[in-house]
Amino acid sequence: MEKEQADAGHRSGVPTYIVEAVVAALVVLMGIVIIVGARDLGSGWTSDGPGSGYFPFYIGVILCIAGAGIMYQGLLGKGRNTEIFVDSEQLKRVLQVLIPAAVYVGAVQFLGLYVASAIYIALFMVVLGKYSWIKSVIAAVAVNVLFFMMFEVWFKVPLFKGSLDPLGFLGY
Repeated sequence: MEKEQADAGHRSGVPTYIVEAVVAALVVLMGIVIIVGARDLGSGWTSDGPGSGYFPFYIGVILCIAGAGIMYQGLLGKGRNTEIFVDSEQLKRVLQVLIPAAVYVGAVQFLGLYVASAIYIALFMVVLGKYSWIKSVIAAVAVNVLFFMMFEVWFKVPLFKGSLDPLGFLGY
């Protein structure tokens, strides 16, 4: 804990208020998209009540106001947070999880949920957990066999099997 506090003065990276401003800008942009979509639906009051876009329009307005307020606080407010949001070491740790998760999501489309999950679990255990290959593969296969039995056999809920589905994966 003391080492982290000592290193905090020497950290470099993007300040928190910049990240807050970027997120606020995205909130405003989302609000604008909602407003435009609501206007296309009809955001006014009709003869028989509010139009389809009436409530979404005002949700978009609220998002724009909230985003503008957050942006003002972040960039011009007295309590502007100038601490570093994330340094390179922290970002590296986040990306070590985020990138494999994104690859996993893409792999599910091709390999199916069971095979992609087994590969993901095994590689995650080996690379980040520093477990042996044999323990990792056993754990990955055991987890996915359990999920297969639970969903496909016991609950009769088929999960996505990707390109393995045409092969009639174990008759399911």
